[in-house]
Amino acid sequence: MDQHYLSRRERLLTSSRPLPDFDVVAASGPWLHRADGRRVLDGSSGLLCVNVGQSSPAVLARIDQQFSRYSFGGAAVVQPHIQMELMDRLCRAVGRPEDSVALTTCGTLGVEVAVGLARNITRVRDGKLRGDILTSNLSYHGNSVFTLGVAGNQIRNPRPEDRYGLGPAFPAPYPPTHGHAHEGHWCDASCANEVARAIDSRGAENVAAVLIEPINGTTGGAFVPPGGYLRRVSEICRERDVLVIHDEVLTGLWRTGTPLASHHWDGCEPELVILSKGLGAGYVGVGAVLVSPEIAPLLRHKDVDPLPAMGTMATHPLMAAACLGVLDELESLDFGAFTARGERLGTSLRSLTGWAPVRDVRGVGHLYGVEVTPGLLWPLMEECERRGVFFYPFTGAGDPRSEGLVVAPPLNSSGEDIDFLTAALTDAVVSLS
Repeated sequence: MDQHYLSRRERLLTSSRPLPDFDVVAASGPWLHRADGRRVLDGSSGLLCVNVGQSSPAVLARIDQQFSRYSFGGAAVVQPHIQMELMDRLCRAVGRPEDSVALTTCGTLGVEVAVGLARNITRVRDGKLRGDILTSNLSYHGNSVFTLGVAGNQIRNPRPEDRYGLGPAFPAPYPPTHGHAHEGHWCDASCANEVARAIDSRGAENVAAVLIEPINGTTGGAFVPPGGYLRRVSEICRERDVLVIHDEVLTGLWRTGTPLASHHWDGCEPELVILSKGLGAGYVGVGAVLVSPEIAPLLRHKDVDPLPAMGTMATHPLMAAACLGVLDELESLDFGAFTARGERLGTSLRSLTGWAPVRDVRGVGHLYGVEVTPGLLWPLMEECERRGVFFYPFTGAGDPRSEGLVVAPPLNSSGEDIDFLTAALTDAVVSLS
């Protein structure tokens, strides 16, 4: 690789990986076209966000239309018509048509906003200084000092002194972090009792909310909770007047086959939902916090604190326009064919179980984790890229820590794209067996 490029690249402070990056000159749908003439299928939707593929005409048309009107206007000054259009479309899309919505610029800030709103709501409602936010020990909720501190991803925040006394409060309902409690048996809905113990040990009067990923993302690799678990968490929190926040930054907007990941189960609707990756779809940074109509009026109470994280770009009209284009793309999907492609993906991936490098396959819809033998992650990644498919890695729990590939192609990938992906991955796995 060109030495001048490498020296300049060293100065750009981003994440890195053991494999060389590649020069992309064009992209369309799930495909990246390299400068050397080869093409690469994006098997993980970039960083789990390119949900409607690259170069969407619908997104471009929406941005162009808004750009010709005006490119910036603060929502407190210019009437926020396009932001309200996004609010209405988004809430209908996820089956929460009466929710209130706070917009911000990324998933991390979405979590920060949700936490601030939950604290405001519970303090006005109860007249108590509820502040604690409880999370699991296999969770990731963003890259700020607070969100790294409160979550369970210790790889991204390895030093205890940088957590400012924060940390996860209960074990996630998955064998790597909680299997000891069942003498080797699989976790079940009773694992939610750990949430009850965590709240009670803090004192429910001190806890504002439980923050949870309905389906695990890249910290762990697409673990799906046992049936009844999320319902029981909701029941426990209601009994104690604690709010439930679902972090659907990664899973929201059909990534797991349903509008929200929580829709896979009954009885677990949260008070607040955070969306991001699937809404911006890689075109813009965005975070959206949905607040149920039962509690949203408290945010207009005369004694409420100022709304949190309402920054300069929080309600940017071009951001809203791009998101409307993403919703246009999503709502144009043939959902019968989309569901069938997700099932086809899952069936093909599960057939890898039993090959020497593969330890486990889990997931649902268009989100799967393929866990591999420690030490084989990067060799497998390299073999996949030789065969024209890119995947995003995950590192999870256990000792040694689990590792593997996140398989999450764009939602509008064709059946042929899915077949190419799974054939390339299968061939790569076989080459290491």
